[in-house]
Amino acid sequence: MTGVTPNRSLPFSQNLLAQLHGGDTARVSLQDLLDGVKTHARATLMILFSLPNLVPSVPGMSAITGLPLLYLALQMMMGNPVWLPKFIAGRSFLRSDLLRIITRLLPYLQRVERVLQPRHLILSRPKVVQLIGLVCVVLSTLIALPIPLGNFLPAVAIILFSLGTLESDGLFIMAGFATSVASVLFITIFYWGVIVAVLRMMGHAA
Repeated sequence: MTGVTPNRSLPFSQNLLAQLHGGDTARVSLQDLLDGVKTHARATLMILFSLPNLVPSVPGMSAITGLPLLYLALQMMMGNPVWLPKFIAGRSFLRSDLLRIITRLLPYLQRVERVLQPRHLILSRPKVVQLIGLVCVVLSTLIALPIPLGNFLPAVAIILFSLGTLESDGLFIMAGFATSVASVLFITIFYWGVIVAVLRMMGHAA
């Protein structure tokens, strides 16, 4: 992949498209993406790895994206720089799949970008960012696990956190915390209902 130096004067979505259009190979590895992102690498990669989980028509994406998200979140929690081990960095996507996903979601990203702005800066402090990393560890685990319906809300929360830290927007960070709580509650209530239904069926069968 031919790296494209991000232009921070461009919106995030345009920089992301530039990264994907910047190569001539059929597949793009996670290391290619990491090498191509020179500024705000963690937030950019976490958004990129979360976006496929918003599109249910792409099979198996949660298994591919969940593990790198978990590594990035752990490093965020510990305040460490961005790094991916070789067995994760070597994973790759079809470039056409990523471009299709980004193009499909581009109008929504552009709407979000219009309202992003630095505010409530206390939520962008390093200790808060480390707390966000801890929450993202939980969210990334939910994405990585083969839980039906369990990846959408966690992915939304990670995207909100990442956009908030990318532009120091505390409002988006607060929305990320709220969505994180909602995602855990949804999964807990959903599977509690499934467990209760199975126990009732077993009771009737007995």
